Amino acid sequence: MAKLATSIRLRPDLKEALERRAREAGLPAAALYERFIDEGLRRDDHPLIVFRDGAGGRRPTLAGTRLDVGQVIDSLLAAEGKGDTALQETAEYLSIPEGHVRACLSYYAAYKDEVDNWRSIVAEAAEREREAWHREQALLA
Repeated sequence: MAKLATSIRLRPDLKEALERRAREAGLPAAALYERFIDEGLRRDDHPLIVFRDGAGGRRPTLAGTRLDVGQVIDSLLAAEGKGDTALQETAEYLSIPEGHVRACLSYYAAYKDEVDNWRSIVAEAAEREREAWHREQALLA
């Protein structure tokens, strides 16, 4: 997607705070501006979804929990039931309100490729860890 140059005026204190935050994050200021605008727009559309940095990078998570959207989607897809039954099963399994599961599903519908990419990265890391554990167990046998 091509980027268009845009000029905006910021209050001096806001500009200074954004530039300081960009330096601390080791990012160009323009990249941080873009991230904040993108995430702000997504939060307006999906108010129960927040963004969190972690070992694997920045990702969407369910507000007030430690659950990544991808984790909720994995649980939803693994549910035995379909439709509303799957939503209820997932909410019960994760001990969260059904509306929170729906919020993750709504975000997933809007950003499926991104969430699926994250889910793939997490699955690959888990598989590497499982294989390492098996190698360690073989040495202990």
